[in-house]
Amino acid sequence: MRTFTHIVKGGVTLVVTALALFALACGSDDNESPSASGGSSSGGDKPSWCGDKEIKLALADGNAQNNWRRITVAEAKDEASKCPSVKEFIHTDGQQSTQKSISDIQSLAAQGVDAAVIYPDAGKALLPVLTQVTKAGMVTVPYWADIGGKPGENYTANMKIDWRAAGKVWAEWLVKRLDGKGNWIYIGGTPDNAQNVQRREGMLEVFKDYPGIKQIGPKPFAVTNWDPAEHQKQLAAAIAKYPKIDAVAADFGGGIASALPAFEKAGREVPVVLSEDNNSLGCQQKKLGFDLFTASTGNFLVRDAVRYAVAKATGGEVPSDKLPVPPPFEDSVSGKPNPVQCDEELSGDANLSSKLTREQLIEAIK
Repeated sequence: MRTFTHIVKGGVTLVVTALALFALACGSDDNESPSASGGSSSGGDKPSWCGDKEIKLALADGNAQNNWRRITVAEAKDEASKCPSVKEFIHTDGQQSTQKSISDIQSLAAQGVDAAVIYPDAGKALLPVLTQVTKAGMVTVPYWADIGGKPGENYTANMKIDWRAAGKVWAEWLVKRLDGKGNWIYIGGTPDNAQNVQRREGMLEVFKDYPGIKQIGPKPFAVTNWDPAEHQKQLAAAIAKYPKIDAVAADFGGGIASALPAFEKAGREVPVVLSEDNNSLGCQQKKLGFDLFTASTGNFLVRDAVRYAVAKATGGEVPSDKLPVPPPFEDSVSGKPNPVQCDEELSGDANLSSKLTREQLIEAIK
């Protein structure tokens, strides 16, 4: 019997049998990550990245206390369920504590976990423990952010996203929308996180040719720790200080959606918004009518990391260790690749670019 374990706050452990997981998971081709199709199946329904060695697989989160992470966990479970060699799936939550994140990884090694995908919220502070468990034989795949170090020495592979390229996509759209002139503010997450720092660097690379586009507000970005209340606080402060705000960039769509009504309250129109897709943000756009451009939140990119980790640990066909830039998702101006999305029957925290089925998405964020 395969078990899928989720370790949550307070030490409560929930074990779900593989049968229940497969009932939840669709596993259809429509839900494949476009960045890693996994290659052809190596017999029956078994994908080529799934080898024969039986393993325990883990997803170690630095912080799992929001719906983006819950959706991502569901994506990872769904992908792992496609490989019968994965006999146990464990998820840990570092609860925004660097020390707990380190302890979680040490605990996974003590439990005999063969491969772990790591969302490295604690950044370079994880390198010593990753080095330790990697040398002890665990396949370790930090993904999403660049944490430094070297593959084969500090971890098996760091599947990081080129956030500078992602920033250029945002900036190129904004240049056209503002006709090369305007004030923009950047509302980010935790201090010095690579996603925000590098995305801004990519934007500034484009803006250097457009001196009429100027960043206002805190630099490199307004810190919110991904907290919607802090988004509201930071945006309200900007509205009070700056009489002209032409664009707001914010990675967390749900956070900025909760803050946008402050413009109405101040008797001002909502400016152009650049963000990542979020159901509540799409519904706000439908209501308030501002111009919106989003990139996919990229929850499904964890599938690439799962495939790589499983392949390395089970002896399967190893896919690329490169993650693509999360693709554009919504554009209220061109309608391409999609017009703005709003599903009023789903939670506002739903990320509609997810590769989960509607039923799986509802289950993940209920």
